[in-house]
Amino acid sequence: MYEKRRRPQRCEPVEEIEGQLEGRNALTEALKSGRTIDKVFIAAGDTDRSLQRLAAQAKEAGAVVVPVDRRKLDAMSTTHSHQGVIALAAAHVYYTIDDILEEAASRGETPLIVICDELSDPHNLGAILRSAECAGAHGVIIPKRRAVGLTAVVSKASAGAVEYMKVARVTNISNAIAELKEKGVWVFGTAAEGSIPMYQADLKGPAAIVIGNEGDGMSQLVRKNCDVMVNIPMKGKISSLNASAAASILLYEAVRQRLEG
Repeated sequence: MYEKRRRPQRCEPVEEIEGQLEGRNALTEALKSGRTIDKVFIAAGDTDRSLQRLAAQAKEAGAVVVPVDRRKLDAMSTTHSHQGVIALAAAHVYYTIDDILEEAASRGETPLIVICDELSDPHNLGAILRSAECAGAHGVIIPKRRAVGLTAVVSKASAGAVEYMKVARVTNISNAIAELKEKGVWVFGTAAEGSIPMYQADLKGPAAIVIGNEGDGMSQLVRKNCDVMVNIPMKGKISSLNASAAASILLYEAVRQRLEG
């Protein structure tokens, strides 16, 4: 039964709106990458020169700049850290697995890919994108259902990395794994009970690292389809790591192995 009290009307939650950017860094990186910005809402009366410069850059790039009261920005924001600016950009372009493999080939590098199995926390996905970009990974694969997409919170948490990382959104993670394996990529699952420590995994060759859901880890079907299950040695009293922390550790183990040849 609906409540009779009048509630303030709200739009669709902005976390579900792909293309909303919040904060100065997110807009700066989007403009640098050449992404189309449709509209920029900027805090009216804010005399900060860097904010005014950013608004001018957005306007020069073809965006409509609209000064609004900060309370409107607060109401629109999902990151709660808009820094006086929220932009509406063209929705992110999702890539294919072939696009990711072609990215590696164009750099003359061995593919390094992250697969996220039903991550639901946008901060985790954003942090993984950031680590993947810094580590030189060629792409990230996420599922279409039961998982977060490239939302404003993800963009903010990625510190702009979302603008440079190829993200493929697939219908079925297990099918994506099968496709990667057919194309010569070894798939490494991560779990506390993994059969070998990550240091023994050969991450120098074409590799995809699977990161499981925050609560349940990888699904049984995805786990079954991995070539190797690896574990991160744990020396403390806590038995598990945050998903984005685990991804960072494994990505940089791959970087270490590749640098050492």
